[in-house]
Amino acid sequence: MFELRPIEPDAIPRALAKAERYRLLAEPREAESICRDILAVEPTNHEALVCLILALTDLFDALRVAAPEVRPLIEKLGGEFERRYYAGIVDERWGKALLEAGYEPAVVYDFLRSAMTHYDAAQTIAPDTNDDAALRWNACVRMIERCRLTLPPPDTADEPADSFGDDVPVT
Repeated sequence: MFELRPIEPDAIPRALAKAERYRLLAEPREAESICRDILAVEPTNHEALVCLILALTDLFDALRVAAPEVRPLIEKLGGEFERRYYAGIVDERWGKALLEAGYEPAVVYDFLRSAMTHYDAAQTIAPDTNDDAALRWNACVRMIERCRLTLPPPDTADEPADSFGDDVPVT
């Protein structure tokens, strides 16, 4: 089989720029490949980890990559803010992908609410002048409202029928 060729450490800034460019060109597989090459040389490179996480979440459309494949990368990020923020990104983008794939609105709602929980936690520890988590929170709220996403009503099959035969609930 073929062997991967390592890149030089001095080439990392240029490679990062290329990976970002490929993401902007909607070519996430190319960005993913470059990020993995960078991480082979510098396993803790923050920019490469973030770009890889985002490139993989770009592949959530058509369910080519699933959220559980991306979550382990989040733990490699250096700070708690970044871990919470990108955990929110993963859940938000996964929810959007499921919505596009026709999943039940309640499933999508659960992922968006999970993302909002992560964003809320990130916002409390965000650096000054960094409102990224608040912006993502707001995007989730707007999607929930725009798509009218809600939890399903509680299952009423287990509730006892009232003895009066009318619509008045038993208290």
